[in-house]
Amino acid sequence: MRRRLGAAVRLTAALTLLGAMFMAFAPSASAEDTPQELSAAAEKGRKLYDNSCISCHGNNGQGIKDRGPSLVGAGAAAVEFQVTTGRMPLARQEAQADRKPPMFSDEEARQIAAYIQELGGGPTVPEGDLRDGDVANGGRLYRLNCAACHGFTAGGGALSSGKYAPALHPSTDRDMYAAMLSGPQSMPVFGDNQLSPQEKKDIIAFLQYMKSDHDPGGWGLGRFGPATEAIAIFLFGMVALVFSMLWIAGKS
Repeated sequence: MRRRLGAAVRLTAALTLLGAMFMAFAPSASAEDTPQELSAAAEKGRKLYDNSCISCHGNNGQGIKDRGPSLVGAGAAAVEFQVTTGRMPLARQEAQADRKPPMFSDEEARQIAAYIQELGGGPTVPEGDLRDGDVANGGRLYRLNCAACHGFTAGGGALSSGKYAPALHPSTDRDMYAAMLSGPQSMPVFGDNQLSPQEKKDIIAFLQYMKSDHDPGGWGLGRFGPATEAIAIFLFGMVALVFSMLWIAGKS
């Protein structure tokens, strides 16, 4: 009997000690409910978010089913890309968000991005010159990683299920860097383990060089590559062949 009583006392003491330790080290409810202190830029971003984004992404960026995904951990890069290119706020639910005139200024977009960054972290676009890269290496990397979807001349291309890879000519340096970091729409994410920061700059340098290339070899044919060139050769060749046949027939 004494042995059983002693075991019960020891068990009660152990449970009491565990309960006391839990109460001592667990965060209190008031501490959990205390809102995170935000920087000045993030606080402005929070107000913009509450006015324009909360209905789809939730009051803490956790997302709402069938409306918008969670933004926790998405990072400033993803937000900056979507907002500065006008893809967000979304005009309507469809296969893919189109580029359109942005609703927010660049400063406001960065404020929203700062809020999401402080909310859950994630990739950010570095400051400074983003096109200080090797054009030749950028072209090689672009052909290996990007040309299959965006085309050899960055003119864009069709994908499945009503989606498409957009043309890259309207994109700024920050747009391109943010897209590589965040992988918007159907695009894969190219983190620093896949493409180093310098390699990203190389690709940007190549794409910006492509914008300044004024087709020294002649007519660019939309810069869509072999497809339009083959069509042009076929049409001009067929016209020349028909006229040659008619001329020969007339001489016979």
